[in-house]
Parts: sequence; structure tokens; C-alpha cells
Amino acid sequence: SRFISLAAARENRLRLDWTSVPPPRPTFLGVRTFANVPLAELVERIDWGPFFSTWELAGKFPQILDDPRVGEAATSLFKDAQVLLRRVVERRILRASGVVGFWPAASMPDDDIVLYADPERTTELARFRTLRQQMAKPDGRPNVALSDYTAPMEAGVEDHVGAFAVTAGLGLEEARAEFVEARDDYNAILLTALADRLAEAFAEWMHERVRRDLWGYAPDEALSNEALVAEAYQGIRPAPGYPAAPDHTEKRTLFDLLEAAARAGMSLTESMAMLPASSVSGLYFWHPESRYFGLGRITPDQVEDYARRKGWTLAEAERWLAPNLAG
Repeated sequence: SRFISLAAARENRLRLDWTSVPPPRPTFLGVRTFANVPLAELVERIDWGPFFSTWELAGKFPQILDDPRVGEAATSLFKDAQVLLRRVVERRILRASGVVGFWPAASMPDDDIVLYADPERTTELARFRTLRQQMAKPDGRPNVALSDYTAPMEAGVEDHVGAFAVTAGLGLEEARAEFVEARDDYNAILLTALADRLAEAFAEWMHERVRRDLWGYAPDEALSNEALVAEAYQGIRPAPGYPAAPDHTEKRTLFDLLEAAARAGMSLTESMAMLPASSVSGLYFWHPESRYFGLGRITPDQVEDYARRKGWTLAEAERWLAPNLAG
């Protein structure tokens, strides 16, 4: 596949019309903590599909339960999961806590998104560095970066960006250790899989609160769980380390901004894995045209530009962006 220069890709950025759809105002600025969110509320939001793939059982939920090949195994696993899940909820074996925040923001010509401490946008608080697609695009399709979903200063509108970090893994290690000590590896693995599902459900629950209430740009949204799983809502919540934003180190900026350690007991390892393991974090973009995308591969001009923006050596940039290097 062919690549274009970073300059050409920036020239071919996604240009949104910021006047016809004015940016919505969040109901608060700064960070808010959601401590001990009732697990029962999260259970309704669980997407069970990925749960079965943990056990290498492939199929869509709930159809998988009747599958001629794996239906029996899937049904038995699902029953066990329900029993353990009830125990987890009733005895509060796991705890769910999270943080969410909103800030005045503007995108920069170099694909950075700057968050400001003040509505006048004079004091820079944090800066997220985004990466831009460089594959040659057919028929006038844009080379997208996440910064395209935040209004630039010159648009003359007051835009905001949101961020979140949620975990359903508080208490997981202790509970797992008890199972392992009792030589019950099955329930130890089951509990971990449930904690992962609850964390994703928490991210879903929180995003719904954001759309309907905290940012409030979709107050009348009423979607089924199927529609939520299919992402049939306005806005996206991309996470650092995923295809649109493959640099895991951006989580540092995110966690500092959200005070995730002090507020929700969440931290990062040196390799940028989140602790507790059953956690989800990311940014919120509200624009109706915002979509998830894959960055794909990038060429040395962008790697050098990114290293400069991050204050990294070229070697550091190449290490963190290794899966996305062209050639």
C-alpha cells in the first residue's frame, strides 16, 4: 500500500463544519469521582460475546447457547458465570470505581489536542498527542487523526474534550488468591473474566451517563443493550493503546489529568498496563461524525515529528510505535 507524507496527510485532514453543529457544554468542568458504583447496575450492561472467546468458544451471544457444536459447553459456562456473578454482586466481592472529567479544548495544526485549565483557553493543562493516518486514500477520503474531532481555535467555537478511567477490579486479586488457595482455578479464571466484562460494562454505563446527562448532548437517547454493543450512539471513547491511538504512554497524561490513583485506586505499570487489570480508560469525543478508525502504518517523517512533540529520542518513538512503523 502507498503512503503519503505527513504534510500531505495533514493537508488532507478531516474538516468538520463547526458552525452547523455547535459544541455542547458539559454540565461541569474538571474531574468527578464515581466511587462504589452498584455492580447490579453494571450487570445489565454486560456484553457477553467476548466472554465466551476467553474459553475459545466462538459465536454470537445468545445464539451460542443453542449452537449444535459448542452450545452445551457455552450454556454450562454461562450458568456457572451467573452463579458466581450473583455471589460477586451480593457479597460485594469486587468494587467498581471510576473518574470522569471535561475540559475546554482545542486541536492544534500538529495534531495535538490541548486541554485548558480555564474557559478562556489561556492556561494549558494537558496535551494529548494524536497520530494521523498516512495511507494514500481513494476518492477524496480524509487522512484522519483523533484531533480532527476537536475544534481548532480558528473555528471560533468553544469545544470540550472528556476523559474517563473506570475499574471493576478492586478486590479482584484478593478474591482470586482465595480461589487459587482452595485449588479452585476454574472460579479464579471465571472471576477474572467477569471482572473484565464488568469493567467494559462500566465503561458503557459511564459513556451513557455522559451522553445523556453529564455532557448531555443526547438527553433523549434510549438504546437497547444490543444497540449499545453495536455502538449505535453519538460520540466515541477511544483508548490509548487501541488502533486509533496506539501509543500506550498517553495513558500517563490521562491518569495524571484524572487523578486516577488518588480518586479510583488505579495505576500504570512501567509497560503502561492498567492496574487493576480489569480497567478501561480513554477520551470522549462528542461530534456526530466521530468514528473509530485504525491508524495503520506511519512513515519516518511522522515518527520523527511525534518524537519531537513527545520530547522523546527517535529510538523511544520507534519502540512505542513499533507495530505501526511502515517498511
